Amino acid sequence: MSTKLRSRLLNSPAVFALATLAIVGCNKNIAPADLVLHNGKVVTMDSTVPSGQAIAISGDSIVAVGSDSAIKPYIGANTRVIDLQGNLAIPGFNESHGHFTGLGQSLTELPLMGVPSWQQIATMVGDAAKTAKPGAWIRGDGWHQEKWNKSPGRVVEGFQTNDLINKAAPNNPVVLGHASGHALIANDAALKLAGINSSTPNPPGGRIIKDASGRPTGVLVDGAQSLIRTGMARSRSARSPEEAHADFVREIHLATQNALANGVTTFQDMGESFATIDGIKKMVDAGDMPLRLYILVSQGEVRQNDIDSLTSHRMIDYGNGHLTVRAIGEITADGALGSRSAWMLKPYDDDPTNTGLNVTTMARIKEIAEIGLAHGFQISVHAIGDRANHETLDTYQSVFDEHHVKSDTLRWRIEHAQHLSPADIPRFGQMGVVASMQGIHACSDAPYVLPRLGMQRAKEGAYVWQSLWKTGAVVTNGTDVPVEAISPIASFHCSVTRDMVGTDSAFFPDQKLSREQALQTYTTNGAYVEFHEHQTGSLKPGKWADLTVLSRDIMTVPPDSILGTKVLYTIVGGKVAYSADNNTH
Repeated sequence: MSTKLRSRLLNSPAVFALATLAIVGCNKNIAPADLVLHNGKVVTMDSTVPSGQAIAISGDSIVAVGSDSAIKPYIGANTRVIDLQGNLAIPGFNESHGHFTGLGQSLTELPLMGVPSWQQIATMVGDAAKTAKPGAWIRGDGWHQEKWNKSPGRVVEGFQTNDLINKAAPNNPVVLGHASGHALIANDAALKLAGINSSTPNPPGGRIIKDASGRPTGVLVDGAQSLIRTGMARSRSARSPEEAHADFVREIHLATQNALANGVTTFQDMGESFATIDGIKKMVDAGDMPLRLYILVSQGEVRQNDIDSLTSHRMIDYGNGHLTVRAIGEITADGALGSRSAWMLKPYDDDPTNTGLNVTTMARIKEIAEIGLAHGFQISVHAIGDRANHETLDTYQSVFDEHHVKSDTLRWRIEHAQHLSPADIPRFGQMGVVASMQGIHACSDAPYVLPRLGMQRAKEGAYVWQSLWKTGAVVTNGTDVPVEAISPIASFHCSVTRDMVGTDSAFFPDQKLSREQALQTYTTNGAYVEFHEHQTGSLKPGKWADLTVLSRDIMTVPPDSILGTKVLYTIVGGKVAYSADNNTH
């Protein structure tokens, strides 16, 4: 027998398992594990045992991490053994800011993210109209006018008009969501159904973009979107209960599969209705939710005269840790930079009369915060502009002071914390407010940050991860899916490189994170912000066996190689929820 063949046989999973049966039989103190992963590199994010080669799992928990030889005794006759083949195992990615049902819905709509021009989007709408029934809604999501390679034609206030989609689908209402989630464009058929015309006023916290003649262009910003979405909801309400339930389950399944295929084991969902939470709870009861969900109650559900509905939906580690509801959010203080509705202290450089929008009044935000404090709910506020962040920090501080609470125990959070006044940066650490950020935004949004804010404001306060970190703030990571694709790999890459999409330069590279910091934002910090640091976030005996196996060592490969990394396995609670080999989920 050749030396090469002997080595291959001795290192095969079957021989590895058989060779250890005698060890297990002799060692009465070690019970065989249900699952063992070996022959890899394990990064634990646990300082006591920072690395290893193998992991032993029993039930839904980790029982041991160490060298291959140390883990061999855990293999028994019925132990499933996975050969990592030298690949990297890390704690499962925690998507700390996403929109779960929005992800599912986006996977049933026209995928507009990355489509390079408005003309091509109109063609997609026209193709959809050819097969759609007259009157059926055509929906899409993910366009961004700043990321097209060709002028859209007629432009009003920085946005394209709906002329092309009027021609493409004259007999169908069309609604296409902006990538930021803070604007949409609708064709005239959809505007008519919503009762929007030249005399319709701007609603509170929103804008209806109109041309010089007063005609609506189809673009609705922030609060104005509800005018269209209400009409669309009326149309969807015509479905039978059976049809509505089937659509809901399909969208949840699509979102779950997409998250697992990208290595996500926990998804923090930024706001759902009580009805949606009830529907997901039923799926958890039926054993139909392999992902862990941390769901925030939507701000619209929080009412002083209906506290019972809020408190009855509070649950922690329901369904063996697959569903937790203990937060309210994301409460929208402002809009987004792409739609020039982020609330700024000074006007936009490229729109000198505009400082953005305060979408939800600070008085209402304070009211919700006090309800949350009184009933054990974490508070989460969406704040992108520097004024929105400043006002939110002031509101939090007011609640902390008036109620004499120790703020760092609450772990209240600001979502995005995207553009900050230098004076507000240290306040996050001082106040114990979590900066729930999204690494990928700095790379994908950077090309239009400078025109919007100018060099000085961008340098001092745009996506200042490292500045926040140095002042003691807890920084988490996510993708804001479906605003961006749910790719922790892409967000990790941006966090450590700050490479601007479509350019050869980095966006203020002094603010990039180290790889260890970036992985922390996606693991232990993600667990911390949802109060699960004792259950997950690191690969430590006694914690849930939530881990992700990657095809490349993202901690050591050249930066340009990170983006080519694939997810090989996603394991949740000791069960293989996704495998690239057979697409198991």
